[in-house]
Amino acid sequence: MALGKYTRVDNRRSSSSYCSTVTIAVFVALCLVGVWMMTSSSVVPVQNVDVSQENKSEVKEQVVENNNEVKEQAYENVDEVKEQEKKDSNTSQFEDNPGDLPEDATKGDTNDTPSQSESDSNSQENQEQKQDENVEQKTGERESSVEETKSEDNESDQETDRSKTDGGDNDSGEQKSDTDESEKKMDSEENSADNKSEEKVDGEIEEKVNQDDNDGSGDSSNDKKDESQTKDQSPSEVFPSGAQSELLNETSTQNGAFSTQAAESKNEKESQGSSKQQTSYSWKMCNVTAGSDYIPCLDNLQAIKRLSSTKHYEHRERHCPENPPTCLVALPKGYRKPIEWPTSREKIWYYNVPHTKLAEVKGHQNWVKVSGEYLTFPGGGTQFKHGALHYIDFIQESVPDVAWGKRSRVILDVGCGVASFGGYLFDRDVLAMSLAPKDEHEAQVQFALERGIPAISAVMGTTRLPFPSRVFDIVHCARCRVPWHIEGGKLLLELNRLLRPGGFFVWSATPVYQKIPDDVAIWKAMSALLKSMCWELISINKDTLNGVGVATYRKPMSNECYEKRSQNDPPMCADSDDSNAAWYVPLQTCMHKIPIDSAERGSQWPEEWPARLVKTPYWLLSSQVGVYGKSAPEDFALDNKHWKRVVTKSYLSGIGIDWSTVRSVMDMRAIYGGFAAALKDLNVWVMNVVSVDAPDTLPIIYERGLFGIYHDWCESFSTYPRSYDLLHSDHLFSKIKKRCNLVALVAEVDRILRPGGKLIVRDDVETINEVESMVRAMQWEVRLTYSKDNEGLLCVQKSMWRPSKSETVSYAIA
Repeated sequence: MALGKYTRVDNRRSSSSYCSTVTIAVFVALCLVGVWMMTSSSVVPVQNVDVSQENKSEVKEQVVENNNEVKEQAYENVDEVKEQEKKDSNTSQFEDNPGDLPEDATKGDTNDTPSQSESDSNSQENQEQKQDENVEQKTGERESSVEETKSEDNESDQETDRSKTDGGDNDSGEQKSDTDESEKKMDSEENSADNKSEEKVDGEIEEKVNQDDNDGSGDSSNDKKDESQTKDQSPSEVFPSGAQSELLNETSTQNGAFSTQAAESKNEKESQGSSKQQTSYSWKMCNVTAGSDYIPCLDNLQAIKRLSSTKHYEHRERHCPENPPTCLVALPKGYRKPIEWPTSREKIWYYNVPHTKLAEVKGHQNWVKVSGEYLTFPGGGTQFKHGALHYIDFIQESVPDVAWGKRSRVILDVGCGVASFGGYLFDRDVLAMSLAPKDEHEAQVQFALERGIPAISAVMGTTRLPFPSRVFDIVHCARCRVPWHIEGGKLLLELNRLLRPGGFFVWSATPVYQKIPDDVAIWKAMSALLKSMCWELISINKDTLNGVGVATYRKPMSNECYEKRSQNDPPMCADSDDSNAAWYVPLQTCMHKIPIDSAERGSQWPEEWPARLVKTPYWLLSSQVGVYGKSAPEDFALDNKHWKRVVTKSYLSGIGIDWSTVRSVMDMRAIYGGFAAALKDLNVWVMNVVSVDAPDTLPIIYERGLFGIYHDWCESFSTYPRSYDLLHSDHLFSKIKKRCNLVALVAEVDRILRPGGKLIVRDDVETINEVESMVRAMQWEVRLTYSKDNEGLLCVQKSMWRPSKSETVSYAIA
């Protein structure tokens, strides 16, 4: 092997010397090569042999009388080459340089290859010693002259070899062209590189670069590129190859291949500005009335004071400040690492959510109780004092078509309290989006989130809820204190917008089973309203254990009932009304028609869970262009495949996250929900956030049996501080910083992430560096950074550190 390693270099040096005769000698050598090729069954001559044959032919012309031995040896070598090619096909233009490869890269060669290589090397060395004696007598001038001729001839040989290789036939399986052999060896290099250390790969690449520079071979750049890619691809695939090129280069179909001048100019100005961005950050603590429970868009006290009315709970709606805060929210005194799921469903640390008012008011209904240093949750609620699981099973016994975890997968729980209903629905493979306002029931949503149950702070007031139309399989209200029947049923009509055609409305409230005058009046009003909305009463049943009644209604699956109504009340919405529009859109007292086209979303019920998770929605058509520029069904499938690979090969094992400690996850920029789908087998739930300025793919996420919400990341999210264990951001920060303050977004990330929680960022390198600088200033632990081709991956862990200096947020002070 040692002799073979330097054979090409020695041949090149001796070849240069032997060519110092005249150009005619080179021509004769080429003629002999042609004669040999005609007598050989190989299409392309082996380069090692070509060089030897040329050398011997030249010596023969120079000293025919004195070197008969050399001439005979040249002809003998031709016969040896024929014999060698019949034995194996492993000799290539790189065969005489096995030192460039790891030893195991040649395991596929035949057993007689090593001995044959040594034989060739020894033969060449003997020949060189004899030829050197004759060549040393030539003048330096003739060496220079023929050196140029030889250089031109080498290039001609390479072009000839490539031409022959392209047109050659190698069906015999016993003989290979130079190109075939080099490709085989490159493949061998790639396979062996994963089993070698990075230091060795670096050395191999460096050695090959040096030889390729001297050799001038056209294939050298490909070898170098392949080896570099092998080096960059680590065994755990922290940043899987092709992850960005496959899917993450989003294309806009609106302007075709041409950008606008406005966009070009804007991008250039932003690029110039980015070079001046600050590299150090000095964080301060938020001085606000809400303290450690601060939610910027719900605690804008200045805006709330200016409201002309609070009749429709306007003061519980979002009122985001024009300039979002860039300070950090304090931790509660005595805060500790949260208790892990599923234990957290039964108890949490008192000092993490130090509020006792709800325990005082609702303790007798088994909502929450104070027990030493814990807050405990017996699993009860106003309508299910004896536990949520009994109540859940009672609903299905009353209406078997509910089919928890199969037909019914994603539900909306309005007025959820501490979300015990949603917390125990996990045992039935059901996801519940629980919502309740930040009201006098102190911290009810915060309790739910601390327990590891999905919930948001929201109210049914004057605007639509931030969800698409026709996405929830069931809407549930257990004594939710919402006046459904007033003002023409405006709030109930919002549920009609959200409920999937054929979906159920489960109403468990006192008007269903009590006979006091107020309840009787509400029941009559509700019955008339629901009948005019064409909702069918499926069952009314009494739960004797809890002493409550449950009424279940079903939304129609066609427009037939609407068309037969004697009065158009509630009225049908105008055709121009977009039922999916939900970001700060005022409520309307009207109903949207049921889709009847079989290719329209909502005309069919989804596949049962879990088949619906990976099933391409029936309403995604090949004629539609997806987010990544392919047809919508293909886009969907590729996104699913992409995130499955990334999560499996990278996130689960390659970035140091203990997933057993992760419960609450947010995908800050979900597209088709592929990231959440890839986490299906873990004991986590994922809040999929679709940005309001991004393609509206949230209906697809719900169709898969997942859930999510619309949001604008230039504003604060409607959740309490310290709500999530892990945040995932895929190319969000680089998009947000083009239109709002990136520092404010990082402060918001700090607000909603728990101490000890993880943030995973995939973005361009420039943005990754900015985010890393900001979180380092917050003394977060950088667990991993990785970059390749201007794309980066960052994984960081939030610390318990809080700033010593504070900043007063004037609009959040009472």
